[in-house]
Amino acid sequence: MITILDYGSGNISAIVRLAKLSNVETRVATGPADLADARHILLPGVGAFDRTMEAFVSSGLAGALTARLEHPDVWCLGICVGMHVLANGSDEGSRSGLGLIPGHVRRFRDEDIAEKPRIPHMGWNTLETVRPHRLLEGLDAAQGFYFLHGYRYACDTDNDVIATSTHGKAFHSVIGRGRVLGVQFHPEKSHDNGVRLIGNFLAL
Repeated sequence: MITILDYGSGNISAIVRLAKLSNVETRVATGPADLADARHILLPGVGAFDRTMEAFVSSGLAGALTARLEHPDVWCLGICVGMHVLANGSDEGSRSGLGLIPGHVRRFRDEDIAEKPRIPHMGWNTLETVRPHRLLEGLDAAQGFYFLHGYRYACDTDNDVIATSTHGKAFHSVIGRGRVLGVQFHPEKSHDNGVRLIGNFLAL
């Protein structure tokens, strides 16, 4: 079962539909008690960093997630802004993130991107694997994933980078430290690759 955190940021229904295609059972968590026995936790996210963090903290889910991750069998996957909240902070706001994967979320710079449309980075793009990880097993490299974002995660250490993608310059598109993972793209919009990735996550 995958437990999807509902803190008011993200298309929960689309992720639930994707999980069903993967034959994965889901539960939507709206409060700390819903994480009591969760083993695979998914953080969705669409929108601004500060607003997402404010809702995440005020719901009690942020503290509950941090506590739950002390269990050695619990895994966490952040998607898009749900990935960004894993950082220490973001150029998009002033609030602190969870700091689970040390780094900062940076805005794409126009001068780094020759193609148009420049920002946001929108559409299909591929991954360049930096280090093997079970999350990416069996994916169609040529098909890639669907992206929609104007900010990028910059890990403090390359050891936390699993894969990169290129939009003007290479950026960190899949990250991970221990049992905490993040993807910049949207699996729920990425067809067969999204289905496979959710199945891979549950198998961790």
